[in-house]
Amino acid sequence: MTNGGGAAGAAAAAAVIAAIKASGAIVRVKPDEFRRILDHNRDGLVVHAMGGWMWGSHKYLMGYKGLMFQSTSKDPISIPGTCQVVEAKKIWVP
Repeated sequence: MTNGGGAAGAAAAAAVIAAIKASGAIVRVKPDEFRRILDHNRDGLVVHAMGGWMWGSHKYLMGYKGLMFQSTSKDPISIPGTCQVVEAKKIWVP
């Protein structure tokens, strides 16, 4: 009898590694730092999603100068009106 659990675990680990490589560098920052970066990227694209199990949190993702910046905040982050905002169902960061 073969043990398929080991192969399944290796496949799952390979999928996570591939997702990390595909997404590039993701920098997690505090909400106040995310807002400061937004001030330099006033025409940028921001992805927003609500998350959290019991207490909803706001999750944000934005590209800037070749990096992806991600932040999570209990309260909404003020986004400049010149930014394009995409409301996503979920943001998943490996």
